[in-house]
Amino acid sequence: MTPPTTSPTPSPADREPVGAPRPGPTAGDVAVTAVFRKALRDMFVLLGALTVVGVAVGALVAGTSGVWGALLGVAIALFFSATTVLSMLKTSQSSPTTTAAVVMGGWLVKMVVLVVVLAVLRGMDFYDRYVFAAVLLVGVIGSAYLDYRAVQGGRIPYVDPEARDRSV
Repeated sequence: MTPPTTSPTPSPADREPVGAPRPGPTAGDVAVTAVFRKALRDMFVLLGALTVVGVAVGALVAGTSGVWGALLGVAIALFFSATTVLSMLKTSQSSPTTTAAVVMGGWLVKMVVLVVVLAVLRGMDFYDRYVFAAVLLVGVIGSAYLDYRAVQGGRIPYVDPEARDRSV
């Protein structure tokens, strides 16, 4: 009677240490990075166009205070949208836990910054609140839509054939 054959288990010296860098980016890593870069690029284009249109409309509607309202709205929309996409881009090669921690920490920081900025702006009258709100709303909703469109159109593979080759 012959003993059953089992696959040899690698010795501890043959295993990669925990947290060791991978040999190189996989197809999935490249695809995810491309999605976040597209989202970031599209967001900058949207907010650039929104700056031009918002300042022009703000100037027509409310004069100088409308211009300041539009600039403040675009600045806050840029801060909120860019920090999320940049944190995802920078942690895309990390573990899901690290990515989630960075995104959640960034969200908490953004909420504190928003409360502080709105508290500081509350008593000031150099900007038009309606232009500010409209530009901020268009910027945040537009950026969220562009993020959705980038992820929806991204060609991210579900299977990494190179991972099987590395595990053999």
